Amino acid sequence: MTPLDKTKPAANQRPKLPQELNILSVLIGVAIIFEILGWVIKGQSFLINPQRLTIMILQVSVIGIIAVGVTQVIITGGIDLSSGSVVAMTAMIAMSFAQVGTYARAVYPELTDLPVIVPVAVGLGVGLFAGMINGFLIAKTGIPPFIATLGMMVTARGIAKWYTEGQPVSFPSDDFAAIGDGVWPVVIFLGVALIFHFGLKYTRYGKFTYAIGANPQAARVSGINVQSHIIKVYAVAGLLAGLAGLVTAARAETAQAGMGMMYELDAIAAAVIGGTSLAGGRGRIFGTVIGTIILGLMMSGFTFLRVDAYYQEIVKGGIIVAAVVTDVYRQKKRAKAS
Repeated sequence: MTPLDKTKPAANQRPKLPQELNILSVLIGVAIIFEILGWVIKGQSFLINPQRLTIMILQVSVIGIIAVGVTQVIITGGIDLSSGSVVAMTAMIAMSFAQVGTYARAVYPELTDLPVIVPVAVGLGVGLFAGMINGFLIAKTGIPPFIATLGMMVTARGIAKWYTEGQPVSFPSDDFAAIGDGVWPVVIFLGVALIFHFGLKYTRYGKFTYAIGANPQAARVSGINVQSHIIKVYAVAGLLAGLAGLVTAARAETAQAGMGMMYELDAIAAAVIGGTSLAGGRGRIFGTVIGTIILGLMMSGFTFLRVDAYYQEIVKGGIIVAAVVTDVYRQKKRAKAS
């Protein structure tokens, strides 16, 4: 009897498809379901409506920007619950430096009609600083990421309310409002996603991020400054939350303390749906982009079918749980295979 050729794959072994293709198939499946329901329930097409799809992409672009930063945090084995509150805080502060001089109730009457680079730099700086505080608390004090970012969530929301005593900040310059005009939010989202896709895949920053998430102790032994890198990752997440705050304020042409409510959960959901493992060490930006679109497609589809908002929240919660359960199943399957 001839020995088995060990180099020959087993007959029942199937080639594994990239995870992104699986997520893309989910996107296509969700789109088809809503298209069918649209014809059955309303006698209308859900997908053959460029205006509806454009609005959907615009609505989820801000969530997508946040999700890119949150994905990197989750890859390290952490979590960021402060993103939505940082959006509100940066929107309020940045808008106060973007007001026109003709507005009689400007927050800083002597600092109106400033070049657009000023409010943009202020907003990004505020978000970056908030993220650095998160990272410092987690890396230097050993506070669990859940607690540290929960504290920042409450603090940032409080600052947003305190900043103008709960009053909205409006009347920005045309240059600032242009940031959220037209398709610019989508362009910014895709640009950010592209930058960090290559950053995670081809740079030391990305390699260190995955290494820390896979095994922090091994990463430390291999010479990676784990504490410093964690601070960088959370700083990036804060910076992107600040950018999302700028885009949100520019689109609405006003800033309110209630902005960004629950955005952090939507961003986490987009990352997890996109295949990022809450156990750390696994996840890709491309998957997060698809996860963001899936989330937006579902919310747009529910609105199209006139499903009540509270049902939408229930379904969204179920989707998050299902995505986490799927991730846990994948982790167990990999553990058995190894």
